[in-house]
Amino acid sequence: MNIRHNIVLRQKLAAEYVLGTLRGGARRRFELWLHQDADLRNITAQWQQRLAPMAEFAGDVQPPKSVWSGIERRLNLKPSAAAGWRFWLNDNLAFWRSLGMVSTAMAALLLVVVLTNRPVDAPVISYVATLSDDKAQTAMVLTADRKHRALDARVVGGDRVAADKSLHLWAVPKSGKPRSLGVLADNKGKFALPDNAISDDVAVLAVTLEPKGGSPDPNGPTGPIVYKGHWVRL
Repeated sequence: MNIRHNIVLRQKLAAEYVLGTLRGGARRRFELWLHQDADLRNITAQWQQRLAPMAEFAGDVQPPKSVWSGIERRLNLKPSAAAGWRFWLNDNLAFWRSLGMVSTAMAALLLVVVLTNRPVDAPVISYVATLSDDKAQTAMVLTADRKHRALDARVVGGDRVAADKSLHLWAVPKSGKPRSLGVLADNKGKFALPDNAISDDVAVLAVTLEPKGGSPDPNGPTGPIVYKGHWVRL
């Protein structure tokens, strides 16, 4: 397949590669193209910069006890008390090499179990946006979950907002008044996702610095724009 002149496909594959959804032979083939195509490497690096801040949304996952017992059962890691003492006294090089391989296997197995035991009602990200400041640095990440009608916003850079100010998030249409999506508290916020927040007529997403509690004008923002960006559909 020749993707050199297919701009849309190049962008799609680069985004999927960065997200980790490009797998198997398709991923290996894409990595081969990366070695041969400098422009494709640049596109992939741009997607990496856009999507990397999404890691801020990843929370800690505590695996259930059944995960550890399953790992011990599959790898036969149920030592006796005496064997536990011999564990610390053993200085055999082959033993420590074996231990390293077992540790690697345990880590891989744990990762698989955690990923396959994700909550059924976990967020399904449909859109993502990275908003930049006036220095073109990523300052905020937005994710939109159409399935659960949820919008998540989080500042990932920049200074803290003054106590008497608030960050107000807007969807700015190609024509008409800006649509308020919510006021952030402590540099983050979770809001209901209206259809007009991700509709095709949204020209840009913007965050303005407003008085405490948000813009006092129901017709739109009153303060300066501090961050702006666009949705990317996944």
